[in-house]
Amino acid sequence: MNYGKRAAELSGEIAASRHYLHQHAELSFKEQETTAYLVEELEKMGIPVQKFDDYTGCIATIKGGRPGNRTVLLRADIDALPIQENSGVEFKSIHPGVMHACGHDCHAAMLLGAARLLWESREELAGTVKLLFQAAEEVFVGSHYYVDKGYLDDVDAAMGLHVWPTASSGRLVVMDGPLMASCDNYKITIHGVSAHGSAPNQGKDAIVAASAIITNLQTIVSRVNDPLNSLVVTVGTVRAGTQFNIITDTAVLEGTVRAHTVEARGMVEQAMHQIVDYTAMAHGCTAEIEYKYLEPPVCNSDLKLNEIARNAAVKLYGREVLATTPKASGSEDFSYIMEKIPSSLFVFLGCYDEESGCVHALHNEKFRINEEILPIGAAQYAQFAADYLEAGAGGEMK
Repeated sequence: MNYGKRAAELSGEIAASRHYLHQHAELSFKEQETTAYLVEELEKMGIPVQKFDDYTGCIATIKGGRPGNRTVLLRADIDALPIQENSGVEFKSIHPGVMHACGHDCHAAMLLGAARLLWESREELAGTVKLLFQAAEEVFVGSHYYVDKGYLDDVDAAMGLHVWPTASSGRLVVMDGPLMASCDNYKITIHGVSAHGSAPNQGKDAIVAASAIITNLQTIVSRVNDPLNSLVVTVGTVRAGTQFNIITDTAVLEGTVRAHTVEARGMVEQAMHQIVDYTAMAHGCTAEIEYKYLEPPVCNSDLKLNEIARNAAVKLYGREVLATTPKASGSEDFSYIMEKIPSSLFVFLGCYDEESGCVHALHNEKFRINEEILPIGAAQYAQFAADYLEAGAGGEMK
């Protein structure tokens, strides 16, 4: 099948799906209506769908008509954000304070389009395609359910895709190596001794200790980390004190750590413990850290798989469709799937379009896209899956 041509023919259908999903935006773990719509559309095509009694999202499976022992996964996230929409589109969210401001409506609609493309061409496929419509990406744990429950155990390779506002509209970004950062969170609690504000010498000031810790944490980035490995250590909240004339005995810091490499990510917790413990001690205080590892970096490390994806894009739209973009310091829970399925990659689909006013960042109340990119994403999903299965037909990857 000519996936590019057929996707263009389906552009109205893909856009209509996107409009419905955008209007019915739902938050993480609450995507019941979204899931019901996706299941209904897939079943109308005749595609077998796996639903879950205890979780939102679904998995569709398309078995090819030609011999092949490989299974490839295509994934789209489906949850929205707690944002009041101000995008100006006619099909804005009907749910107050909930908006698809990260393009997940686009991803789901494109994957629905890819499902139709692959279902119509199933007799040509040399293996199996699974399509995961994943819940709860925005809270960094949605992908874990499907992996941990074993629903992806038979998958040999996987591809995720995200609309991306730092690349021009319609361009496909398939880059080797690190692409997005890991995401880990921490909470530091500092314990001092309270006293009257007029007699600080009688207490141990948790606020002063916290201030020193905030400053010293940045030496993890500037003096402990290899400067060639990007790293961010952010303190996002500071809570301390009850009244203007009291030396407080407790301060709480919370923040996030982002890294593009496993090496940079792996050394932060130990360095943080050393800095926090000794800084607190220097101020006569004690401290404790709760450190949570959430998602690893997104890294396209399978070079052969990346090449299949690039070749698929070129086959569809010519070499000029390929683009590059700076690495992102944001995070993406598809990385959990990538960690469990090492032969995986993540693709950006550019959505920056100054001419049509599509210039706003992800998670912005005015975020929108030029819908001409939707068939491109659908075709890339389908072409990659078909080409991967073809490369692996008969056993080993060619």
